[in-house]
Amino acid sequence: MQLGTRWTAGGEPPASVPEVMRVQIAAVEAVIPFDQLGQPAPRWTLTWLEGKPIAELDTGVIVSLTEDGDAVVHHDTDGFA
Repeated sequence: MQLGTRWTAGGEPPASVPEVMRVQIAAVEAVIPFDQLGQPAPRWTLTWLEGKPIAELDTGVIVSLTEDGDAVVHHDTDGFA
């Protein structure tokens, strides 16, 4: 696994994040209550596994690519992390 980078939800994802994943990341962020109890926005961590990007939000939400190149969203309690 190759370590990528981190960025704050609501910010611009790194240029290395494929567009198809950016769409799903934006969809996840659209439902996050950023101002909940004055807490700071969660952060995304971008890593690479077998050459494929994986973006994981501090909340446990994961955006990754299927073998066909489609972006999927799941939660680490689904057994994927």
